[in-house]
Amino acid sequence: MNTSTAPPTAAASTTALQRFFDGDVWHSFKNSPMAMIAAAIAFVCVFCAAFAPWVAPHNPFDLASLNLSDARLPPAWAEGGQMRYLLGTDDQGRDILSALFYGARISLAVGLASVLLSVFVGVGLGLLAGFAGGKIDAFIMRVCDVMLSFPSILIALLIDGVGRAMFPNAHDTLAFGVLIFAISLGGWVQYARTVRGSTMVERNKEYVQAARVIGVAPLRIMFRHVLPNVMGPVLVLATIQVAAAILTEATLSFLGVGVPPTSPSLGTLIRIGNDFLFSGEWWITIFPGVMLVLIALSVNLLGDWLRDALNPRLR
Repeated sequence: MNTSTAPPTAAASTTALQRFFDGDVWHSFKNSPMAMIAAAIAFVCVFCAAFAPWVAPHNPFDLASLNLSDARLPPAWAEGGQMRYLLGTDDQGRDILSALFYGARISLAVGLASVLLSVFVGVGLGLLAGFAGGKIDAFIMRVCDVMLSFPSILIALLIDGVGRAMFPNAHDTLAFGVLIFAISLGGWVQYARTVRGSTMVERNKEYVQAARVIGVAPLRIMFRHVLPNVMGPVLVLATIQVAAAILTEATLSFLGVGVPPTSPSLGTLIRIGNDFLFSGEWWITIFPGVMLVLIALSVNLLGDWLRDALNPRLR
């Protein structure tokens, strides 16, 4: 008679998280040119955004260094045989290339923070609903149904409007927090529904039943054993949702209800350049738009590859 109960539980904890780091996933990445190209583009964009103060040729937010005589200069503009503005300047004389680095920094920060908050809330509620069941499950799922009936952009606009009304004098200070909360409020539902479905499958497996028999606390079972086994789909969903969150932030900023004008993101730069698009200064809006497309497309392609790589049926 085998009296040892720890090994089955531990062995059953071989999860999608572990498969993410094993040789099969790395082999899939090396044999996917599209994934490698997307990863390279994403890495360059994230690197330039994260180290913008060091890699940007100019500081676009330093008002003392701006010169209105340099406003709306075309791309590859040179002076005295020396290149000054590779991608041109905007209406205030800011270097477009430097503004892209700083703007992408803000867009990525808001996108990543909102996704992390959505994952934290959605995974927690989905795990609770799937493991507890009954009235708790029914209540959480009805809340999800209500949230899904409203477009995420409408929820973000509503939250931003409420924030402006409640904090009229401190909106610029709280703008980033309000924006992250607004995007997260409509993003946690997909994680909750995904985790709930996976949890309902996992809770009936033998390793969970064995843990219950030996008296392991329900919370410990949820977070120690069930949670690692349901994180595979969450990783894929979070990767794709980063691009969606960045696009949502850009949309809000384009509408003028996102980040403050003193800290323009890619959406703000596109909105500013849109005023000059038909007057011939196309570079002011085209280059921020291209940067936004590159970030969103590369992240989405990585998410598609990760979904296939973590799916055992496709191996």
